[in-house]
Amino acid sequence: MTRITEQPSVYRHLEKMSIEELTANINREDQKVAGIIQYALPQINRLIEEIVLKLKSGGRMFYVGAGSGGRLSVLDAIELPTTYGIGKGIVNVILAGGIDRLAEAPEEMEDDPEEGWKNLSGYKVSSGDIVIGISASGTTPFVLAALKKCRENGIATGCVVSNPGSPIAAQADFPIEIITGPEFISGSTRMKCGTAQKMIFDMISTTVMIRLGRVEDNSMVHVKLINDKITDRAVKMLMEKAGLSDYAKAKTILLQHGSVKNALDHQIRSLKSGY
Repeated sequence: MTRITEQPSVYRHLEKMSIEELTANINREDQKVAGIIQYALPQINRLIEEIVLKLKSGGRMFYVGAGSGGRLSVLDAIELPTTYGIGKGIVNVILAGGIDRLAEAPEEMEDDPEEGWKNLSGYKVSSGDIVIGISASGTTPFVLAALKKCRENGIATGCVVSNPGSPIAAQADFPIEIITGPEFISGSTRMKCGTAQKMIFDMISTTVMIRLGRVEDNSMVHVKLINDKITDRAVKMLMEKAGLSDYAKAKTILLQHGSVKNALDHQIRSLKSGY
């Protein structure tokens, strides 16, 4: 396979560039990412469809990753229970080195071919679940070995990689290949690759949550009321959707029922019963 992610940058002598030149050139490279993702939408859509099927059937989703991509998948997954009110454990991340060491970035752990599957086994992963490998290179041993074991055990697999024809893509039932090209700084896949991965994680999780009914119209009606800012947003959401003008009353109803969705359902039942 060709490791495009490791090819030299098309830019030379960066240390001689002005701040204006550096930022303009980085921005020029970043602008390529959305267009590249557009070509991969059919691959992304197929993976999303399978994720929705698994989760609707009571299964779980697992990201298995290392490096920048793995850490970005953690950031995506940890926000879903609050934003969409789903239970913890529905979307999970197996990160090389462990999520508890996220800030330490123990990159050496990505070379361990045993740990990924070992961690998945700890969750009792099964054919009802789906496992998605994250690797810019498409060769990370931690991810590759985990996907191989998944396929051996009849577990659906997907991946997000940034090199064509990679071993990890070969082990994925639903591969996504985002070929963003050489990085601005040669081999620094935290840049365009990372940007592409973040955009894809947003696309996957948001679309999945919508298809699971966690969004109505364009609103997070299941958002958890964990702080004043979110509670205020939810109160205003309820007021708009239920046609309420009294903020204090709307807040009382919201807190009584725990979510905008539950409060709206209560309002509908009340109207139907005549109360």
